[in-house]
Amino acid sequence: MKKERVFKRTGLLLSVLLFTFSCSDFEEINEDPQAATVDQVQVEYFINASIGGAQQNPHIAERVFVLYWKAAGRMDRIGTLPVGFTSDSWTGDYYRDYISTWIRNITNGISVAEEKIANDDIREYTNNLLQVARIWRAYLMSEFSDNFGPIPINGFQGVNPEYNNVKDVYYFILAELREATAALDLDVVNPNNLDKLDPAYGYNYENWVKYANSLRMRLAMRLSEVDPAKAQQEFEDAVSGGYIAAVDDNFKVQEAAGWNDYTGVMTREWNNQYLSATQNNLMIGLGGIPSTDLLSDDKHGFIKPADYMGLRFDDHFTSLTNDPSAGFWFDGLHNTIDPRMYNLFKIPGDVDDPDFNRFPSWNGNSTETMRELLDDDGETLQEIEAAFTWNAPVIGEWGEKGSKNRLRFTGTLPRLSNIFRDSGAERVFYGSWESYFLIAEAALKGWNVPMAAQAAYEQGIADSFAYNNVSEHLGAYLASEDYSRVGTSVSWNHTQEPPASITMSYIDGYTGTPGTFNYTYPVNNIYEGGSVKNDWLTKIITQKFIAQTPWLPLETWSDHRRLGLPFFENPAVENPIPDMPQLTPANVNENSVGVFPQRLRYPTEFANNLPNQYAQAVGELEGPDTVFTPLWWAKKE
Repeated sequence: MKKERVFKRTGLLLSVLLFTFSCSDFEEINEDPQAATVDQVQVEYFINASIGGAQQNPHIAERVFVLYWKAAGRMDRIGTLPVGFTSDSWTGDYYRDYISTWIRNITNGISVAEEKIANDDIREYTNNLLQVARIWRAYLMSEFSDNFGPIPINGFQGVNPEYNNVKDVYYFILAELREATAALDLDVVNPNNLDKLDPAYGYNYENWVKYANSLRMRLAMRLSEVDPAKAQQEFEDAVSGGYIAAVDDNFKVQEAAGWNDYTGVMTREWNNQYLSATQNNLMIGLGGIPSTDLLSDDKHGFIKPADYMGLRFDDHFTSLTNDPSAGFWFDGLHNTIDPRMYNLFKIPGDVDDPDFNRFPSWNGNSTETMRELLDDDGETLQEIEAAFTWNAPVIGEWGEKGSKNRLRFTGTLPRLSNIFRDSGAERVFYGSWESYFLIAEAALKGWNVPMAAQAAYEQGIADSFAYNNVSEHLGAYLASEDYSRVGTSVSWNHTQEPPASITMSYIDGYTGTPGTFNYTYPVNNIYEGGSVKNDWLTKIITQKFIAQTPWLPLETWSDHRRLGLPFFENPAVENPIPDMPQLTPANVNENSVGVFPQRLRYPTEFANNLPNQYAQAVGELEGPDTVFTPLWWAKKE
């Protein structure tokens, strides 16, 4: 049979939510190494197809994982969502052809499993496959809703779609996770080779229970600011049932080379994968570990004093932002820095580092470290060597200053390590560190959890250090009272707020004249009115953000939407930002919910083809269909 795109006939949502079985459906979903025929189709093929698809092939990974999630979650320096920009084409692709297909596949699997059980299927593991499918669908529905907001619950059960508000969606997901976990039979023995059709856990049901409970902990905490009683009830029940507590139990999927669903999500060579200003400010100085302890002797000569800000270029670097590092070019390496930094990101010009990324491979841009500042006539004013320097310029509209500045390009800035870009890694969907940071936050709220807040916080850091191979620095790091660029320290027992400002030294980049600078820690107005920078919750979310790098930008975006933590700087506004006119030079030094992206807009084709359903969806959103409308569980002001 020829497969037709249902969207062309009946509209976007029906293609997503009404599933029927056809020869072509089975042929597409069940392409496995054994070349299964239609008669041999089993539930596990649907599950495998859905999990595999959600790894994101290079086409959609670039658009959603990198250009949307990493941008909004501040794990990259990209001017898309953080300046209000979305592409209707990218969003439509994701909505129509990807997330919808993954959910349709897993919903088909659930339906097949239920039918087999109703017909007295003799395979004792079929019920477990049903529960695994429900758990995985719960994740996909959370991903769908966390991006757009209202989605149809009943649609995924095979009936005409009716949109539900985010609260109802979350209540449904939490119930699915609770019921599916309870229904898993851990004594079931799987047949040979079944494990090959589960790329995450190989149908180890104990691990699926841990993942389901961990996912439930994550989503319950998402509700903590808007529905605290429900959040506490669900979290306490989930954490008592066992969760992902060790790195070996992480929900992760092996990436693979080529162009397929398993190709690495950060492999496109033209994506620079820069260090963001947010990451830079969170990690400079944090933990007090000297760079001399982290780098080989040949790099020690590039390390600058702790009180040094860098070269000041007022005419070439924007100051119209609340990025505390704005206006300076750091012409060396920082005195102290979070020890994970040099594992995650690589020093410009350090071409002998085996994990240095040389993308794009078709030119020498990645190793071109000599760049220019231009004068008003476009002529070279000054050449600057960027090798062994460390900078993360803020995104936004730089205006004339940006047009004269060629230092903000490939080769001059730290970029993501090649270990995350060569399709040789395992993509992490849930890491053990997240469990501990969630437990630490829950303990702060007085919920009934198995660990004290400090113990959970420190274990989360320990697991992140182990993942990044820097555990030898853990003891000194946990004891550190040094402040980061945003005024947060590591030590749990050190909650003293930083001074309002400190005196730093700099050098005038034009004249070479030394000077002093009154460094002011940034004010995060959307958390505790801007009065707090170093309390326990700020510490927890700061460490959670760093630990999630680079695999879980959707979660760092969600934490910021929920709490306003950690500190995200505003984009530069030397010129007006076309998609974010509400940010101006007059208010750029003040954070507000209204200048941070909250969601993706629904695709235009949805509104055009299904106007009634679109109107219902927007009605359940309880706000306009824009990037800046907060979801139900997010901060509103």
